[in-house]
Amino acid sequence: MNILFISLGCDKNLVDTEVMLGLLASKGHQMVNDEMEADVIVINTCCFIHDAKEESIQNILEMAELKKEGRLKALIVTGCLAQRYKEEIIEEIPEVDAVLGTTSYDKILEAIDEALEGRHCVEMTDIDALPLVQSNRLVTTGGHFAYLKIAEGCDKHCTYCIIPKIRGNFRSVPMERLLKEAEGLAEQGVKELILVAQETTLYGKDIYGEKSLHKLLKELCKVSGIQWIRILYCYPEEITDELIQVMKEEKKICHYLDLPIQHASDEILKRMGRRTSKAQLKEIIGKLREEIPDITLRTTLITGFPGETKEQHEELMEFVDEMEFDRLGVFTYSPEEDTPAALMDNQIEEEVKEDRQAELMELQQDIAFDLAEDMIGKEVLVLIEGKVADENAYVGRTYKDAPNVDGLIFVNTEEELMSGDFAKVRVTGALEYDLIGEIV
Repeated sequence: MNILFISLGCDKNLVDTEVMLGLLASKGHQMVNDEMEADVIVINTCCFIHDAKEESIQNILEMAELKKEGRLKALIVTGCLAQRYKEEIIEEIPEVDAVLGTTSYDKILEAIDEALEGRHCVEMTDIDALPLVQSNRLVTTGGHFAYLKIAEGCDKHCTYCIIPKIRGNFRSVPMERLLKEAEGLAEQGVKELILVAQETTLYGKDIYGEKSLHKLLKELCKVSGIQWIRILYCYPEEITDELIQVMKEEKKICHYLDLPIQHASDEILKRMGRRTSKAQLKEIIGKLREEIPDITLRTTLITGFPGETKEQHEELMEFVDEMEFDRLGVFTYSPEEDTPAALMDNQIEEEVKEDRQAELMELQQDIAFDLAEDMIGKEVLVLIEGKVADENAYVGRTYKDAPNVDGLIFVNTEEELMSGDFAKVRVTGALEYDLIGEIV
């Protein structure tokens, strides 16, 4: 059977997609990239913010047209939108044959079989389950890096976020399962492991009685073939001395952390349901930079949160200017139904949100350019990702850059390199977010 997968949303969703692909491949199904060649289309959806929801719905409607035309035998919808709006999908889009919730991706084979037999399938496993899948994931990220999802769900209940309602409570994946998965990925040629969860810093608290990310990292560093380990989505208030220590001691762990702080005004942070103050954020960031001087810090912000005043926006601008984050992204606030923030007074106009987002990104662009200029003349290790067409140049990433969200480095060389190779490179130039270099 020819199957097309459309994976939307975050890297955590992509891991679920890769698990489903592995299950399908193990039963002899063929993966295709063209909807015109597909017998079955599976859309793994996202609904974290309004734009993601719109994208998911648009994809379902477009593929439903192929079903109406008789080109498609089955259309399956999985993931977050499926979990949250199963009744609406079934009622309003009759072309959809099966709907699988966020913890039901392990039922993909049965869902396809039932759909091909003409039976509608709705599979909603307990939202706090942790599916155990025996087959190998099919890595879709190019082979040399892969995401390792170390936990599912979230207990934080920030006032703007719907994740706990569609992904359940925080639950860690047992360490032995993660080590086995990491070994399997290394055998497939993966060189860089990127640890993801709604929140990586709480790993192990629920099953081992204490935060155990540092212990997991120590074990992952022993996996042969893995050369870089990168950690995303660390809530600043949960960063421990043990985590900092293991990052300093273990050569494989990239000196890179993603700290989603969201804002810097104490009043806004409180209304968001965050657990840090501006003073605490400064303290944590200062400590990280003192302990690990070459650390790269990425963060994400929300602008235009209900009630955000011009003064609070200015306060956030000053904070960004002072902190000089290496990498930074800004979302405009999106009111999500069933969240407390959507019901708050003083919702901000879209135009104001977008103006504030543009101001923050313009400021960050200046900071990023200065930081990139500071890299000129330095030697860095680069993971090669591919060749630039028709040029003696390659594109890659340093430890400072996570794939798909950060910058790149363009490496000029007459040498022949392969994707997945590591090369020592001297930085010779800077282009806003990207670097230029040559082989040492």
